[in-house]
Formats: sequence, structure tokens, C-alpha cells
Amino acid sequence: MHSTPDKKIIREIVTFIKNQENTLRINHPFLAQQNALGLGLLLLSVCGFITAGWLYFNAIIPAWCCIIIAALSASIAHEIEHDLIHHQYFKSNPAMYHFMMFMVWIIRPNTINPWYRKSIHLNHHKTSGTPQDIEERLVGNGIKSHLLRLLVVCDGLLGLIIRSKQFSREIKGYSFFKILNASLPFATIYYLTIYSFLLFHGLNFIVDNTAIVMTHPAWLITLMQWINIAVVVWVAPNFLRSACLNFITSSMHYYGAGYNLLQQTQVLNHWAFVPFQWFCFNFGNTHTIHHFVPNQPFYIRQTISKQVNVLLKNKGVKFNDLASILAANYYKNSENLVNSPKLST
Repeated sequence: MHSTPDKKIIREIVTFIKNQENTLRINHPFLAQQNALGLGLLLLSVCGFITAGWLYFNAIIPAWCCIIIAALSASIAHEIEHDLIHHQYFKSNPAMYHFMMFMVWIIRPNTINPWYRKSIHLNHHKTSGTPQDIEERLVGNGIKSHLLRLLVVCDGLLGLIIRSKQFSREIKGYSFFKILNASLPFATIYYLTIYSFLLFHGLNFIVDNTAIVMTHPAWLITLMQWINIAVVVWVAPNFLRSACLNFITSSMHYYGAGYNLLQQTQVLNHWAFVPFQWFCFNFGNTHTIHHFVPNQPFYIRQTISKQVNVLLKNKGVKFNDLASILAANYYKNSENLVNSPKLST
């Protein structure tokens, strides 16, 4: 898929990105303290998450405020995890590296563990756009049914269960139980909490609006008080964060063939995506840069994105290709589709 002209353009883009990073590092010597910056940002993220929960628990801030602050904090942790997967922090210090991996996981309970995600994310860079890219397919990339896609974006577990047979047929080495095991224990607790919350309050809504009479045992009322708190401080922020991230990432990656780097992603920076970008750290505007230069801290990518995106646009990378989102992420050039791939369902 890499024609000679495309290879030349890709080299130019990669060189430009690295030059922009080098210039930034020369002008700001503190960026050399990469391990300290990564750890500091992670601790800031964790402290923001915990502080939001504490303020809500003590009735200092309302639930909606807690959810927003915690979701924004968790979005930083996600970027740190992404950097850790590419060994941007404490590469030669295993204890600190794994400590950071654990911390980014515990405040994002609806994700698989970062050690397993590392393998499927590195595979994503090798197989982007193909049926073998399990990381993107798990979050909805390439699905032509808009209803199913919405379900997958919002509920990864239910989406996994519904599509498991399809994955078994199409993805080499796929194992439902391997992914399920990689979700233990935090994702299990997350989904038990959210389903219990929805079931309890859903039943109460029905009872309150019908002639049905129902009384709850005292232990259940006590349990639900804690579940209600857990939903606000732990579950709902990550539901918001992951839904926004899943929508953006599944929309910006093209699906259907082994596309080259110019075609693997589009840049999503349309104003309509701004509310979603808030909770995934501007992912749609910057992630394309990561495909060209994976080994780069997220804060560098964010800082140089304005200049780099100008070049990407000039070199033919697509921006805000909204039609592709409605067409299951096909990449369409000026003449025709790159090929005639089989869409995911």
C-alpha cells in the first residue's frame, strides 16, 4: 500500500514532526525530565480523581461536577497509559514502570489491564484498518450498523459478547476468555456496579409509576447507598470518558484495508467534536501524529499539533471526513474506494 510518492511524503512528515519536537525540547530544557513529567502528570491525574470523589462524598460539590472533574482527570491517565505502552517513562526502572501501569488502570476500571492492552495496541500499529486490529474493532471501528456501534461505544462488555463469534471467525488468535481475564477485577466490579444501579433504579421507577407495591430489605438499601456513591465517583466518570474516547477513536481510524500512514487515520477537529474531545484529551486532533511518530509523549504531541496538522493537510491527510463515519469508516479517495473490503457488522 506504500507507493513511492507516498513513502516520500511519509518521510517528510515524520522528519517534520521530529524536528518540531527537537526544537521544542531545545527551547524548553525541562522537557528532558521525561520520567518526572510523566510521574507528575499521573499523580496530578490521580489526585484530581480522588479529590473530586472526596468533595462529592462530603457534599461540597454536586454529582455532575464530580463526574466532569474525575472524567477529565482519568483522560490524562489514559494518555499516560498510552505513553507507558510505548515505553516513554521509566523504561529502565521496572518497579516504577509497573507502579504507573497499575495506577492508570485502577482509576479507569472499565478498561482491560494495561499489560494486555500493550500487546493489542502494538498490534494496532501493525494491522490498522484490517480485521486483525482487535483494539479498534473492540470500540466500534468498522461497524456499519449505527445502533450496534452506539452500543459498542457505550458498553464494551455487551458489545464484546454480541460480536464474539464474529471475532472468532475473523481475528487470528482471538479468545473471549483472554479478554475477559484481562478485565479482571476492576471491569467486573465496574459492570456489576453499573448494572446493579440501573436495575435497582429502573425497578423503582416502574414501582413508583404503577400500582405495584415493593419493599426493599435494609441490607439492600445500605448496599445501594454505597453503589450510588461508587457510580458518581468511579463509574460515571469513566463511562463518560470511555464513551467519548471510543466514539472519537472509532470514527477517526479508517477500516477495510491495510492502509498506509497517510490513510490510516483522519484528523477530527470539527467544532461538533469539541465536547467529546474534552474527555479524551483532544485525541481526534492529535492521534494522527502518533501514527507517524509513536514514540513521543502525549504532551509533546499536543504542543506541536497546530504546526503539524497544517503539514498533514497539505500532504493529503484527510480532515473531518464525516461521510466515512456514516460509511463504516471506509477510506474513499477521489476516484473510488481503495478496494472493496468486507465491512464489519
